[in-house]
Amino acid sequence: MTSVTEPGESGDSTDERRAAVIGELDNVGRDSSTVAVMFHSAIAAKQGLGATDMKAIDLLQRHGPLTAKELGERSGLAPASVTGLVDRLERRGYLRRVPHPTDKRRVLIELCEQPVDTELVPLFEDWAREVHSHYEDFSTEELETVIRFLRGSTARQRALAARLDAE
Repeated sequence: MTSVTEPGESGDSTDERRAAVIGELDNVGRDSSTVAVMFHSAIAAKQGLGATDMKAIDLLQRHGPLTAKELGERSGLAPASVTGLVDRLERRGYLRRVPHPTDKRRVLIELCEQPVDTELVPLFEDWAREVHSHYEDFSTEELETVIRFLRGSTARQRALAARLDAE
């Protein structure tokens, strides 16, 4: 009969298995990160954009109009970098600056839907089909665990990026 130890308890075979799983998770996470950067860079290059440009567009798609400060906080970019990014994407017709509806001293950055919908969205359709098909390989509970893991690791990476930017 095999005994199972709980997290934090000692058990040689369980500790070895956990170490092996964590090592594999580290490697798979690095592979995933690399492929994500390469995928987004390839899509961006097709449009003459950078990967940072694409992620800024993604943030605005998901969160709606943001101030430059909010875009910087969500992206981890320094204020000067946000200004350059917004200028670049505005020139290309992907976004525009609009007055804030309640505070006339502030400006919101919003997407211009037409170029995003016609030029960028089609480039992601195959990936969306593939990943949604992959979801079918997992139970709802497993997907909830993946969500919990990704939220936790994303929050930690965001915090580290902010610390690095502050240095």
